[in-house]
Amino acid sequence: MKTKKIIPIAIILVISFSCSSPEQPKSQDNNFDFDISDETIEETIRSLKEKHTDKESFRIEKGVKQVASLWQDKDGSVEDFQRYCIDNFISDPVELSVAYNKIERNFEILFGMYNTMSIKLMEPLHLDMGEIHYIDNIMGSYSPSSHLTDDLFANKMAFYIALNFPSYSLKEKSEKSVEWTRQDWAYARMGDMFISRVPADIMQNASVAATNADTYIADYNIFMGKLVNQDMVQLFPDEMKLITHWGLRDELKSNYNLENGLEKQKMIYQVMLNIVRQTIPQEVINSGAHQWNPITNKLFKDGAEISFTAEPYTRYEHLLQNFKAQSAMDKYNPIYPTYIERAYDQSMELTRQEIEDLFIEFITSPQIAEVAKLIKQRLGRDLEPFDIWYDGFKSRANINEEELNKITRRKYPNSQAYEKDIPRILIDLGWSREKANYIANKISVDPARGAGHAWGSEMKGDNAHLRTRVPETGMDYKGYNIATHELGHNVEQTITLYDIDYYMLRGVPNTAFTEAVAFLFQANDLKLLGQANPSNIEEAEALAALDNCWSAYEIMGVSLLDMYVWQWMYENPDCNPKELQQAVERIAIEVWNNYYYPIFGVKDSPILAIYSHMITSPLYLANYPVGHLIEFQIEQYVKDKQFADEITRMLLQGQIIPQEWMKGAVGSEISGNPTLEAVNRALKIVK
Repeated sequence: MKTKKIIPIAIILVISFSCSSPEQPKSQDNNFDFDISDETIEETIRSLKEKHTDKESFRIEKGVKQVASLWQDKDGSVEDFQRYCIDNFISDPVELSVAYNKIERNFEILFGMYNTMSIKLMEPLHLDMGEIHYIDNIMGSYSPSSHLTDDLFANKMAFYIALNFPSYSLKEKSEKSVEWTRQDWAYARMGDMFISRVPADIMQNASVAATNADTYIADYNIFMGKLVNQDMVQLFPDEMKLITHWGLRDELKSNYNLENGLEKQKMIYQVMLNIVRQTIPQEVINSGAHQWNPITNKLFKDGAEISFTAEPYTRYEHLLQNFKAQSAMDKYNPIYPTYIERAYDQSMELTRQEIEDLFIEFITSPQIAEVAKLIKQRLGRDLEPFDIWYDGFKSRANINEEELNKITRRKYPNSQAYEKDIPRILIDLGWSREKANYIANKISVDPARGAGHAWGSEMKGDNAHLRTRVPETGMDYKGYNIATHELGHNVEQTITLYDIDYYMLRGVPNTAFTEAVAFLFQANDLKLLGQANPSNIEEAEALAALDNCWSAYEIMGVSLLDMYVWQWMYENPDCNPKELQQAVERIAIEVWNNYYYPIFGVKDSPILAIYSHMITSPLYLANYPVGHLIEFQIEQYVKDKQFADEITRMLLQGQIIPQEWMKGAVGSEISGNPTLEAVNRALKIVK
C-alpha cells in the first residue's frame, strides 16, 4: 500500500510515479516569459568566474542558469538578478558546509511541522472516527505547506539554494556518483528542491483533487452479504463489507480451493467489471439496502427486481480531476514540462523508457507461459482473467484463512495490541532488543478507515504512523497481512530519518524501494505468527520465486495501463469522464490482449483497470513491480546473511539514485533476470 510522506518542496505534489509510452507527450503550454536574457546570464557567469577560482566554474554555470530559470519580474530587475548572484554565491567549502547545515536544520523543522499538521487534519478522513463531515473534507484537503514555496521565493531563500546547491540531471548524477562523497549527494538533493515555481493556488488545487479521490475510494465499499446469484442465493457472510479494489481482490485470492470458491471468484470478477465500466448501481456503493446480482446486473428490494441508477462516471471524474490538477503545473516546470516526466525522470529517477522496456521484457519472457501452465495444472481448469491474482504459491496457501483469522483476532483485538507487539516482531526479524524498542517507540498504530497505509515522520521526535483496518471482532488475517507490509514501510521511514547522516538524504531513492522493504516484511507474516515451518526449504524458496514472478507479471500490466492512460489524457486534455472511461476500458483491453490473452486464452478483459491506485495515486503503480524485482534481488542476497543487519546497511545509503543504491546493496542494478532465473530452477522443483 502506498506510503504518505511530505518530500522536498519542488516535488511536494508529484510524489506519484509515471509511465512510458510509445510517444513523448507534448506540454500544452510551454512558453516561459522570463526577463533574464542569455546575454545577462553569460555576463553574470563571467563576473562570478573572475571573482572565484576555476574549480567553481561548473557550480557557477549551473547555479546562475537555475536562478535565471526561476527569476520573475516581481523578484527584481535584471540588475537585481546579477547583483544577487554575485553577492550570494559561496565558493569557500567551509562556508558552504555551514550554510548547508543551517538550511538543513530549518527544513527539517518546516517539513516536520507541516507533515504533523497534515496528519492531524486528515485523521477524520483516514481513521475510523465516525461519519465524514463536510468540515472534515474541507480541512482534510487543505495543504498547510502549499504557500511555503511562494514564501521562500519571496524571501529569496529559494534563489540562495538554487545558486549555491544547483540541481543535477539524472545523467549527471549517474556520471558523478563514482566520485561523489556523502556530502556531495546531500548537496545535490538540496539542489533538487527548487527547479520549478508552481503557484500556491495550483498546488492547493492538486491537494484538493488528490484528497477528494482518496476519500471517494476510502468510502467505496461493497456489502458482500447482499450479493446474490441467479438463484437468489447469498454466497458471502452477512457482515462482510469490502473496500474496492483491495478488499475485493484479497477476498478473491482467499477463495482458491474452497467450497463455492470459483463461483465466489466469478461473482467478485463481475463486481469489478461493473465498477470499471461504471454500470454498477449507485444504490449498492457503500450501502446494504438492496440485493444485487452483479452477473446479470439486476437490483432487488425484498426479492423483487427494481430499477437503478448507474454510477455517473464518478470514478473517471476523479481521475480526470487529478490529471487537470497535475497538468496545470506543466507550464511552471521548464525542466520537466509534463507530469509524466516529473513522475519518472524527476521523482523516480528511472527513465520512462527504462521502466517500460523492463516491464515488457519481463511479461513477454517464456517463463511466464510456463508458470501459467503450472497454475492451470494446479487448479485443474482453464485460466480465468482473475487468475492474475492466483495466490497458490504462497506458504499460507495450504492454511485455512479462517484459522489464521482466529489467531490474529485473538492476538490483536485492537490496534494497540499490534503496536505493543512491534518490538517482538522486530526481534524475531533479527534486530537486537535495544534496537527493536528504539524503532518501535517511533511508530504509532492507528485503526484505518480505508485499507491502510503508512505515513512517515519528517522530523526527529515525531512518530511514523501505521494504519490498518481493525474490525470490532479484532484484526483479521487480511488486516494483519497489510499491517505487516505497512510496518516494513515504517521501519524504513524510521531508520532513514533517525539514523541517516544527512537529513537531505533521508528516505530511499524512490517509492519502489520502500515497497520492496514492505514486501520483504510481508513475506515473513506467517513466520511472525509462528505458522511458517516449511519441511522443504528448497521447495519453499521455489514457491517464493514463482509467487514473485506472477505478482510482478500481474502488476506490470496494470502499470502499463496507467502509463498509457496518462499518455492518452495528455493527447486528449478536453475529454469528459465518459470519454475517459471508454478510453481506459479500450486501453485496458489492448494491454490485456497484447500481454495476457496469449497466456490466459481469454480475450478482451478490461480487468486491469480495477486498481484504485489509478484513481487515488496518479502514476504510482510502477513502483510496485519495480519493488517486486528489487525485493527478490535483496531477498536472494540476504538469505544466507543476517536480515536486520543487511537491511539496515542498505537503508543507510539513503536517497541516492536507484541504480547506485542497488549496486551498493546487492552489487548489481535493478533487473528481472534474477527472478526469471530462479523461476527456471523453481519449475524443476514444484510440481
